[in-house]
Amino acid sequence: MLIRYKKNFEKIAMGLLSFMPEEKDVKKLQHTIKEYETNPDWQLFLWKEEDILGAVGVYFENENSLVVQHITVNPSHRNMGIGKKMILAVKDLYKAQANLRADDLTNDFLEKCELDADEDE
Repeated sequence: MLIRYKKNFEKIAMGLLSFMPEEKDVKKLQHTIKEYETNPDWQLFLWKEEDILGAVGVYFENENSLVVQHITVNPSHRNMGIGKKMILAVKDLYKAQANLRADDLTNDFLEKCELDADEDE
């Protein structure tokens, strides 16, 4: 289940985002979390099953374009389809407002999700 980030999830979100290579530096990670907390165009979501297992961060480039800029899953729960579930949930959440696309860092993963979706049909 996709849940919106709240301040009380800060440590969990920072832990998940720290698995992304470009977010390893603590100062960069703190800046990223602060941006999600203060910028209305940036939205961070957590994926919860029994525990919180992943995070996906997006920003509105404009009113019709939503960009996935962060996606991460707890390493012990990878290759179980959680990342794909998060992308599908975000697409569903914003289907009426914006087209979903990737940035340079998330492009390979989103392309893999699209390929997997084609195989499922």
